[in-house]
Amino acid sequence: MLDVLRWDSDLIRRYDLAGPRYTSYPTAVQLHSEVGSFDLLHALRDSRRAVRPLSIYVHVPFCANICYYCACNKVITKDRGRAAPYLQRLEQEIQLIACHLDPKQTVEQLHFGGGTPTFLSHVELRQLMAHLRQHFNLLEDDSGDYGIEIDPREADWSTMGLLRELGFNRVSLGVQDLDPLVQRAINRLQSLEQTRAIIEAARTLQFRSINLDLIYGLPKQTPEGFARTVEEVIKLQPDRLSVFNYAHLPERFMPQRRIDSADLPAPAAKLEMLHNTIEQLTAAGYVYIGMDHFALPDDELAIAQEESTLQRNFQGYTTHGHCDLIGLGVSAISQIGDLYCQNSSDLTTYQDTLSSAQLATSRGLICSEDDRLRRAVIQQLICHFELDFATIERAFTIDFRGYFNDQWPALQAMHKDGLIELSNEGINVLPAGRLLVRSVCMVFDAYLDLHNRQRFSRVI
Repeated sequence: MLDVLRWDSDLIRRYDLAGPRYTSYPTAVQLHSEVGSFDLLHALRDSRRAVRPLSIYVHVPFCANICYYCACNKVITKDRGRAAPYLQRLEQEIQLIACHLDPKQTVEQLHFGGGTPTFLSHVELRQLMAHLRQHFNLLEDDSGDYGIEIDPREADWSTMGLLRELGFNRVSLGVQDLDPLVQRAINRLQSLEQTRAIIEAARTLQFRSINLDLIYGLPKQTPEGFARTVEEVIKLQPDRLSVFNYAHLPERFMPQRRIDSADLPAPAAKLEMLHNTIEQLTAAGYVYIGMDHFALPDDELAIAQEESTLQRNFQGYTTHGHCDLIGLGVSAISQIGDLYCQNSSDLTTYQDTLSSAQLATSRGLICSEDDRLRRAVIQQLICHFELDFATIERAFTIDFRGYFNDQWPALQAMHKDGLIELSNEGINVLPAGRLLVRSVCMVFDAYLDLHNRQRFSRVI
């Protein structure tokens, strides 16, 4: 069973390194300015010719309040009027992209992220969805995975009713921690009742899936306090849970400078929080999907992992990795065939570029054959905790042992340490290694070195 984990403190101490989360390979760090909108248009035409299905991500950057831990691309403002010019440019982008695609390309997956998408008014949400439906082939039978991130402080029953009416059937709620002391330290006061009300609305309105986000390692957190949060969250019975490790990088993310580092829990306390959480969730029947994600056994992600069809892309674990991903909005990333590209992360630049009827693509990369090979290897390990060499050899016409000869000593060391089982046929990530699967993937990362590792969070 893939949900079997074994906690090994010694292995964790040795392999808990800083490294990518591998929502892509190569990672977004490798995107560069030599790839631009011209490359995007070529990729869109290839997508149209192949009539590939689509996954659309829409970034809404606005938040009314700042959460000190947040590392997302966001704009903090109380002025709701700031959304209007942004939506105008976003609608231009939708038109510019859609005209290069085929109306027969169905949108299997749609996700609104942020920021806080529910920062938008009901009228604005209606208008944006209408514009998407006008220009893309959104499914009308509720069979697509159409999700939206919700701040329970910014939503109510009428908001949930509107979202269901507009076609959304999945919701993801930020909770982070229920302890008021922690909430004050991160400037996010949110009661259990607010969260429960939104979940009850989602269930009554027959949303298909509810995900809750938690973060361990926040200021003022203790193992005992976080265990109480997890206990309360389990009672809410979300279909999925994301339990993230807080990465304190104040030199990169300005809001984090408001957090007093003296209030952060010690590394040993963070490990205890994670250990307790795994035990609590496992006892409650949740399956460990990997990379901080847990799901109930009947959830689509858990089923996909059992059936070896689970994939991973810029939206995280997914059952829609076969789709071309179209990113819309400031800082949004697209993955179309072998092209990765990202819009400008600066709101003014994004809006000004689109006002000139130009796409806001600012950087990207086109995967090489080596990139595709390593991407396939990392995808198998991070999604299924195993790798069959023969499958990779057939797909890429290589000898695996010869191609990765330089990496072999590192793999042998992991085998000796009990992280993986290494044989002539493949790699099996053992129960003690599954929490550290990122470290296994790093062995195959051609771009990773000591210098750029500091740009990433630690594995645990």
